[in-house]
Amino acid sequence: MMMLLIEYMNVLTRGKWQTHLAKHRWSQYLLAALLGATPGCLGAFAAVGMYSHGALTHGAVIAAMIATMGDETFVMFMLIPKHTFLLICILIGLGVLVGALSDAIASRWMPLRHVDCEGMETHASDSCQCFPRGQLLRQWQDCSVARGVLAAFLLLYILGLLSGHFGPVSWNWMRFTLLATSSFALMIVSTVPDHFLDEHLWKHVVLKHVPRTFLWTFGALLIMSVLIEQLHLDNVLERGKWLVLIVACIIGIIPESGPHLIFVTLFSQGALPFSILLASSIVQDGHGMLPLLAQSRRTFLGIKAVNCVIGFLIGGTLLMAGY
Repeated sequence: MMMLLIEYMNVLTRGKWQTHLAKHRWSQYLLAALLGATPGCLGAFAAVGMYSHGALTHGAVIAAMIATMGDETFVMFMLIPKHTFLLICILIGLGVLVGALSDAIASRWMPLRHVDCEGMETHASDSCQCFPRGQLLRQWQDCSVARGVLAAFLLLYILGLLSGHFGPVSWNWMRFTLLATSSFALMIVSTVPDHFLDEHLWKHVVLKHVPRTFLWTFGALLIMSVLIEQLHLDNVLERGKWLVLIVACIIGIIPESGPHLIFVTLFSQGALPFSILLASSIVQDGHGMLPLLAQSRRTFLGIKAVNCVIGFLIGGTLLMAGY
């Protein structure tokens, strides 16, 4: 859904929003950090989508991933609300600074290959109008297979959400988010012209991005689920704070929402210092990096390495200072 949203925005504005962001680096860092700080993974997904289509720099993605804590943010607001608000403020500021510094260093000594998505393009013709007035009825009279299949799928999905067959059982934030994004997607599929549907949505998003992202996401979640079931981390966490700090940074590399809650719970019980919680929050990013893992393993590992180093340095400094 986030890929579709980015594609729609790009065509709707004919790429002007990307041009504006490219000219204002600090706006990129701040926007990316704010997206990352949004509870859940949708903000991080949006940042990765913008990056893969050339709208954000490497540093901006680093800013987003430092700022994000994924789905754990909702649990943290319930367990440690004051510390969570403090963490978010720290992570936003740190993300902006580290993102800018990363771009400055990368441009001089170790430039990274950008993850470029060739499918993100606009056309000068009127066929790229996102809402062609006077043609909506004709488009449905001559309904293509792609439009019919996607519209039917989205409609059934929305009905499943409303009836409780899909998504969470209760009407919580996730169910509302899924309903809003799927409804928006149905609006796009129902109104865009055939050119947009075939070239931008079907061939680019559905055929190119979705299979690869699904396979990598499913594989990563499956492996992490098996490993987490077999790992018993309680004994490791009792052997020393520095060892716990190292473990927190290593576990933060896992592209999964859940392991970070171990440190959140221990901190809420007074068993861990704030420095280790902060280090874990800097390194981990929930599911936010999974789409990037599907796009470029090299870039994924590079950004994770930067965040891991920053998390360990800041966490270690605060740990030595007694926090």
